[in-house]
Amino acid sequence: MLPKKLDNKLKKRKANNAFRQLGSESDLIDFSSNDYLGFSTLEPIFDKAHQYILNHSLKLNGATGSRLLSGNHSLYSKVENQIAQTHNSEAALIFNSGYDANIGLLSSIPQRGDLILFDELVHASIRDGITMSNAKSYKYKHNDLEDLDKILKRVQHKNEEIYIITESAFSMDGDSPDIQKLVQLCKNNSAHLIIDEAHAIGVFNKGLVQQLRLENDVFARIITFGKALGCHGATILGSQHLKDYLINFSRSFIYTTALPPHTLATIKTAYDELIIQGECEESQMQKLKENIAFFKSETSNLQLQELFIKSDSAIHCCIVPGNEEVKTLAQHLQNKGFDVKPILSPTVPVGKERLRFCLHSYNSKAEITNVLEHLAIFVKK
Repeated sequence: MLPKKLDNKLKKRKANNAFRQLGSESDLIDFSSNDYLGFSTLEPIFDKAHQYILNHSLKLNGATGSRLLSGNHSLYSKVENQIAQTHNSEAALIFNSGYDANIGLLSSIPQRGDLILFDELVHASIRDGITMSNAKSYKYKHNDLEDLDKILKRVQHKNEEIYIITESAFSMDGDSPDIQKLVQLCKNNSAHLIIDEAHAIGVFNKGLVQQLRLENDVFARIITFGKALGCHGATILGSQHLKDYLINFSRSFIYTTALPPHTLATIKTAYDELIIQGECEESQMQKLKENIAFFKSETSNLQLQELFIKSDSAIHCCIVPGNEEVKTLAQHLQNKGFDVKPILSPTVPVGKERLRFCLHSYNSKAEITNVLEHLAIFVKK
């Protein structure tokens, strides 16, 4: 039996219609996964990664230890160099997941007496990393740089470092900050800018920071491989000094078993494919871009645009307040053959529950129209 306090928390979650359960595979049309470019099922990536392992005699099931002990196999340096070069960064350091990267960076970089200012809607992994640090932290209104500037003027003091943290494409809203203005604000206040690009890579080519040519103006970028790259792991991009510091002080890097060679080979092959995609006019990236534009035009045609949060990314969210209401609507769409997931409170604030539509290069225009037509019919009822 669970302790009474824990059992009561579970009962409360069930009473609030917010109880989480693991799902299972389905044959529904995919509007929920983060596999934006279809890389996770792209057979050439699997085949090339496997062949790379064979060709380089790296037939190991595990890394055997942390990277500071026995796990730093030869493929690590090759892949990190490739990633750094691809993203115009001085250095890259691979972590086992985006969660590990965020808590490893944010728990070790900001020091006691420093300040952290973060967008109120940043990912849970960022919040957890901030909680683990010894710095003071303040949240600012979502994508509101005027509010950020006001807070900076109120809390800024001499002889302390300031870290400003945001995402280039938000995971639960799909929208983006004005990165150029944010960079200028950081320069004006001698602040270090940290940007999580998990949901921008592959959707906006090599990321929004790079698309805007602001690589040298960002202290650290977090790139994850589990979304558009279709594999697993993450990297932190920044200076060589930052990499050296993380190797010495980032606990989620130091005290974990390294990724096995096959995972690194898959990351390498996915990056090879990403580079090819960026140079091809008929690429999956272009198809995704077209589907995003078509989805937005269809929401307008069906007079649904007022329900959706404005987004140019692959994530489009339809606000449906109330856990019970949004779960009912999601089930309706699933019954029609579409895998659309409800996002419940407390994952999002109460009253901001939503349907989260994830678009992909492999969604057809007919599928997009069909799912939105069913949504429109249900909403009008």
